[in-house]
Amino acid sequence: MASKGNAALEAMIEEATLDTDGHEDERAGLFTMIEEHLTVPFTTTVLGIEVTVRKVELTADSIAAVCVRGRHRQRIDLLDLPLPTPAPDGAAWIDAYRHWAGR
Repeated sequence: MASKGNAALEAMIEEATLDTDGHEDERAGLFTMIEEHLTVPFTTTVLGIEVTVRKVELTADSIAAVCVRGRHRQRIDLLDLPLPTPAPDGAAWIDAYRHWAGR
C-alpha cells in the first residue's frame, strides 16, 4: 500500500462501494474498479517464477488474478499476488482492495 495513503485508499473504497449492500456487494464493486483500471497483461514473479497476469476474475469468495506461464494457467488470490516494481497502471485499486480486506 505504499502507493497511496490510508485516506486516499478509503476514498477509493468509498467510490467503489457506493450504493452497495453487504460484504459481497462491496467486493464486487472493488472488482469492477480493478477490472476497469488495472492495465493487463503485466508480468510478476510468483514463487520465483515469472508469470503473466492476463486478467482478474471475481470468484465466489475473492478476486483472483489469472496467471499464465507457457500453457499453464492458475488463479492466484489478488491478496496474495506479489506486484512488480514498478506496479502496473491501476494497481492502486489492488491496494484499495487489500486495505478493504484488512491486509
